[in-house]
Amino acid sequence: MERITRESFGKAPDGTPVELFTLKNKNGMQVQITNYGGIITTLKVPDGRGETVDVVLGYYTLEKYIEKSPSFGCLVGRYGNRIAKGKFTLDGVEYNLAINNGPNHLHGGKIGFDKRVWEPELIEEENTAGLKLLYFSPHMEEGYPGNLNVVAIYWLNDDNELKLDFKATTDQRTVLNLTHHSYFNLKGHDSGDILDHQVKFFAAQIVAIDSASIPTGTLLDVENTPFDFRELKTIGKDIDAGHQQIKNGNGYDHSFVITGQPGDLRQACIVKEPDSGRILEVWTTEPAVQFYTANFLDGSITGKDETIYEKRSGFCLEAQHFPDSPNHPDFPSTVLDPGATFQQTTIYKFK
Repeated sequence: MERITRESFGKAPDGTPVELFTLKNKNGMQVQITNYGGIITTLKVPDGRGETVDVVLGYYTLEKYIEKSPSFGCLVGRYGNRIAKGKFTLDGVEYNLAINNGPNHLHGGKIGFDKRVWEPELIEEENTAGLKLLYFSPHMEEGYPGNLNVVAIYWLNDDNELKLDFKATTDQRTVLNLTHHSYFNLKGHDSGDILDHQVKFFAAQIVAIDSASIPTGTLLDVENTPFDFRELKTIGKDIDAGHQQIKNGNGYDHSFVITGQPGDLRQACIVKEPDSGRILEVWTTEPAVQFYTANFLDGSITGKDETIYEKRSGFCLEAQHFPDSPNHPDFPSTVLDPGATFQQTTIYKFK
């Protein structure tokens, strides 16, 4: 069985050729990834009856991703999530980043890693196919200090695990928070809302946010709140509750603090879709997982198979550090030093 193939996927705005890579396993699972932004364009997963559907929102053409995308399926960097007012201070120097989300900086700026063409390498091992993507981010790109070398490897194995390994090194102190941003719908990308999905988080706290989705600096215990997913609960049960944090996020758009030691690979959450029987487990080395329920999709985007993506037609599980960590010394540090290596592993395991 040929586990990995490649084909042309058009050209980036500057004329650079872009490719689309297809990884397959023996169970019929298939993932397509483009080296433009490391975007996962399709993810076909079998259910208990053997029926295979595409469980991520997105497009079939590169032009659509370039034209308008709410971070569908992409690799986010240099900094996933928000940095307040696009500013942070490191070693006494204030750095100013692009303001691209209200008054704040979001997902690496106006031309983040999701809009860069990465250099691809194919890896094929026994029971596993891999796509390695490499990118060099020069000093002060999007306002961030340091020349940064980034390696992202996407693996698909015969255990139906989509594994993401991120590594990076710098020649100057900088901040870094890489993540992945697929919008999942385990019924299928064209199957309406995700409110009936059942979710369990291995998390007793969330990062509290203000009305601009910037952390207040405090962690909120989930007990007796709409954020208590310590046992399986449908997404829709409390998504419109009157809780102030729900109002601030327009639904769920919060970092769940994963139990255990950051750096250790541990289970973060489990999602079950009752109709198809599909189950998604997320394992990560990161401190948190941002749970986002596509609150800002509004029907203005037509995706794959002419599907109109309405509010809450997908959910994101973005393994990452806390938002705005460079401005919160008490949060787990996102500083990367010369001579050190940033490492992150996240696994999306389907059952």
